[in-house]
Amino acid sequence: MADVIDRARAAVTDRAELPGMSLMEHLEELRKRLVHSAIALVIGLCVAYFFKEQLYGIVQAPLDQLHVALNFTHPTDGLNLYLKTAFFGGAILTSPFILYQVWLFISPGLYKHEKRYIVPFMGATIGLFFGGAYFAYHFVFPGLLKVLIIGFGARFHPIITIDEYTSFFLSVILGIGITFELPILVFFLALFGIVDAGLLWRNSRYAVLIIFVIAAIICPAPDPFTMCIFALPMLILFFVSILIAYMVHPKRRKAKEIAS
Repeated sequence: MADVIDRARAAVTDRAELPGMSLMEHLEELRKRLVHSAIALVIGLCVAYFFKEQLYGIVQAPLDQLHVALNFTHPTDGLNLYLKTAFFGGAILTSPFILYQVWLFISPGLYKHEKRYIVPFMGATIGLFFGGAYFAYHFVFPGLLKVLIIGFGARFHPIITIDEYTSFFLSVILGIGITFELPILVFFLALFGIVDAGLLWRNSRYAVLIIFVIAAIICPAPDPFTMCIFALPMLILFFVSILIAYMVHPKRRKAKEIAS
């Protein structure tokens, strides 16, 4: 009986910790976090611009392997390339601070024991994005270029413009990097009770099918073994997401608290 009373008191204490905020206070808090993030992003852009040549070298490297040069059709294309690479380089440089601002915005709606997730949240978010970007840059993107330029474009002379190439490059790298954030998305959806492990598991067959379709599209080789290699990281992320949903879903946590 005493244990039940202690748990009830702890639940009341946790709920009392949540500050009541009006709509205007939420909007003011959102504005403050956006301003801080924007200032950090501008500073990051300025720092990254000093390394624009090195950043351009990273973007150009996959084409250098195929001995293909970039072309421009407008006088500002070169400047736009440097600005784009500096912007995204600055965004990556300041991403820990920006993620911390996101956490500060959502943390008032979390219990005290849930706020301990900040370090794993930031570490996992940054690590997963860089893991996805690395996978895309070293495996997916070079393979796509070989298929598109050497394979389908073998009979033609490639005239690749700066604007089209950088848009394609960033869409692939950032797209796969964001795709690797699936466990983080599921973590928050499960934390607030929107999804649970059962729902994800029941629909896993469709998820696996979608993952293999995506792998077949981005895979540079037609053989099934290579396609499975490309699908493996996404499959692992999906099943890790199911485990995360099982661990953090409110019903699961409540049952765990009662059992303890």
